[in-house]
Amino acid sequence: MTLVERLVAPGASRGEVVASFGAAGAGAVAALALTLHAGLPLLAVVVVALVAFDLFGGAVVNATHSAKRWYHREGRTNRHHLVFVAVHVQPFLLALVVPGLPWTTAATVYAVSLASAVAVVCAPDRSRRPVAFGVTALALTVVTALTTVPAAISWFAPVMLVKLLLSHLLPEEATRDISRSAPVGAP
Repeated sequence: MTLVERLVAPGASRGEVVASFGAAGAGAVAALALTLHAGLPLLAVVVVALVAFDLFGGAVVNATHSAKRWYHREGRTNRHHLVFVAVHVQPFLLALVVPGLPWTTAATVYAVSLASAVAVVCAPDRSRRPVAFGVTALALTVVTALTTVPAAISWFAPVMLVKLLLSHLLPEEATRDISRSAPVGAP
């Protein structure tokens, strides 16, 4: 498996690769600018830029058709998806290096992400998408209203929640021709 296949997905199209790396690069540059402007220590600047590369890029990667096929292929279970969410310990990494980011905030973001993921994977297939959007909206409310985050990294929890709950956990939906499936006489 090539590096691009590992970072995006096997069989990723050129457009998926460009969009994924474009978002990753733009996120890293934005985070770099914000952390430098905030005067964060060099270690924090580097770690935040790397986390931004992963989260912004991952939000796009996980939404691609090729990643959906890869992560939701035959044999993949809810356990695989929950482990994927659980290994995203970036809130703790950021709390370790970013001055002013409390460990309680890191724990809250992590716990809310994991609890929300459990709600999504436990939802019936037909309800999974609306449940994912509902718990993401609630999780965003919790992490933005009830936690303290330095302004330079205020993006990290919302982008992480989008990456994990909306991009990764939702399988690809089959495209259907609505005009053919609508009942006779329906608008």
